[in-house]
Amino acid sequence: MSAKRQFRIWRGDETGGDLQDYMVEVNEGEVVLDVIHRLQATDAPDLACRWNCKAGKCGSCSMEINGKPRLGCMTRMSTFGDEETVTVTPLRTFPVIRDLVTDVSFNYEKARETPAFAPPADVAPGDYRMQQVDVERSQEFRKCIECFLCQTVCHVIRDHDENKQAFSGPRYFIRAAELDMHPLDSRTDRKEYAQAEQGLGFCNITKCCTEVCPEHIKITDNGIIPMKERVVDRRYDPLVWLGSKIFRRGETPQTSVTTARQGSTTSGSAQGGLHSHAGGSHDPRAEAQAQSGVNWDREVPHPTAPAVDDRGRLPLTELTFDRAAAPSPFGDDVTFPLPPEHLNFAHPDQDKQH
Repeated sequence: MSAKRQFRIWRGDETGGDLQDYMVEVNEGEVVLDVIHRLQATDAPDLACRWNCKAGKCGSCSMEINGKPRLGCMTRMSTFGDEETVTVTPLRTFPVIRDLVTDVSFNYEKARETPAFAPPADVAPGDYRMQQVDVERSQEFRKCIECFLCQTVCHVIRDHDENKQAFSGPRYFIRAAELDMHPLDSRTDRKEYAQAEQGLGFCNITKCCTEVCPEHIKITDNGIIPMKERVVDRRYDPLVWLGSKIFRRGETPQTSVTTARQGSTTSGSAQGGLHSHAGGSHDPRAEAQAQSGVNWDREVPHPTAPAVDDRGRLPLTELTFDRAAAPSPFGDDVTFPLPPEHLNFAHPDQDKQH
């Protein structure tokens, strides 16, 4: 059985475009991509559309159908009413190249930034061994077909261009989660990297990425939330803090702020200007950025070795030291409340002379 159905398809390029109406023949059992191919063969031979496998495994035919990001090859026409107009538009988060084709190079840039799997140095290729339970644990994340539907629906990327450089998106959060739980990956800073470089903290777990995933990967519940929990465990768990205090094994680098003290705080004039305490870098550019509310280029100090004596034992004074083993983001020489000249964000009284 076949019938004429109304399609409304966005036509245009990077300079602009609009929705155009078409009446297209639709047969029983067809998907939206079938109809687009018929439209290319009849009324719109110049209609641009990406596709490859037509089996829901390549992720090429990503588009927005009636306002929801979907795969054209996996969206059956039977899901729409007989009189319903089917509106097809390109992915709205990414720049349009032409018609239904968008520039998704942002995602490949983020993929290059993500550290690759780091095999153990003491195991030769071919000798890798894993328990089946470890294989199954991360198998879900390896089902990703990189359709980027989760990326396009994420409001942090979709609605806030200013966040894109500091935010990798859900597709690469699950990549970080997969490698973090991989027993043969030798990197131990996956969760710290996700927090500091991939923008994990920007995600507020609305689960919209999980809703649109054609592979039904539980991106939020099994990937993002566990990563957030592991980051919180390292940073805020009191038992972990106590362990870092005793053994000096915290994963957060120790600060190297060695500014002079004046009472309990450091005077801005003593440093020849304002000091943001942003990692103790003392870099003029980083300080200027910190005063304006950002500090992306600060130098992160290297971790310090455990303070042990010549017998390799931790002195008793380390256990009773009045500073935490993990650094304060404000520096080790600050008490509260902070004076305006010591803040690393724009303060209303910051520019006043004191």
